[in-house]
Amino acid sequence: MPDCLRIGVLGAARITPMALLRPARQVPEATIIAVAARDPQRAQAFARKHGIARVHPSYGALLDDAEIDAVYNPLPNSLHCEWTIRALEAGKHVLCEKPMAANAREAERMAAAARQSGRVLIEAFHWRYHPLAARMKTILDSGELGTIRHIEAHFCIPLLKPGDIRYNLALAGGATMDVGCYAISIVRFLAGAEPEVVRAAARLSSPNVDRSMEATFGFADGRTGHMSCALLSPVLLRARARVRGDRGELSVLNPIAPQFFHRLTVRTDAGRRSERVRGDASYVCQLRAFVAAVRSGTPVPTGPDDALANMRVIDAVYAKAGLQPRGQC
Repeated sequence: MPDCLRIGVLGAARITPMALLRPARQVPEATIIAVAARDPQRAQAFARKHGIARVHPSYGALLDDAEIDAVYNPLPNSLHCEWTIRALEAGKHVLCEKPMAANAREAERMAAAARQSGRVLIEAFHWRYHPLAARMKTILDSGELGTIRHIEAHFCIPLLKPGDIRYNLALAGGATMDVGCYAISIVRFLAGAEPEVVRAAARLSSPNVDRSMEATFGFADGRTGHMSCALLSPVLLRARARVRGDRGELSVLNPIAPQFFHRLTVRTDAGRRSERVRGDASYVCQLRAFVAAVRSGTPVPTGPDDALANMRVIDAVYAKAGLQPRGQC
């Protein structure tokens, strides 16, 4: 179609088929036309497997392709800043995997580049685009739970491969970067405010690389918050959000990828109820929003300002735990 958003992919990351390629089959306004990888042979194999017509010999060559309107950046965290800025400066819109940067300083540079280029930059927190996120917020805003006292989120997964890039400090790895960024995003979203990090404690897989993290938050109005995350912990798999008010409690199982399974439960003096919120896969919803932002200027909830705010909390969690923020480009 004439107005189809033509997208190029930086790298051949494992997340790309689920996060972009399969969703594009359900979003006719978007098409994937090119890929480039650090290893050209890997890019060729990736393109053959997924039916991508064009393979560029380098990331830079892909950005020079005048037929590409937008770029998906699923590169390691340490490369998000450099290649997102280069894409923006090349006139491309960017959907950048979370976390958007390695630290808040990088996120500031990326936000500035988006403003200066006049291009759309979205952090790929796909969960925010599923109708479940809006339903959670509607329940909180309705007053059904009374005055909100406490908000928490947890995301723990089993990542048993020691050599995985998510354990690599040079690539801006760590549990807080990979899964903790989701939990922090959920707490911030449900609170509708930015937290202060009161305390944080990490368990390490190697020097300065957290395999798990817990953090306690405080808000200016007296509410409290908490997050836990892990790539390797006694909790094998945990994805949950909970909000406690003085008249009830909201609990959500799997707010992160609700298309696979989720359950929203509300408990108040009036009783208990459970809901499931219908909607397309979160990645499909996200791609539609990206296209709408590019084509129509439709506002998005995970633009550069939100990404910067999330990175500031991530940096503060690391600092409170006695660890260094991740590196910078």
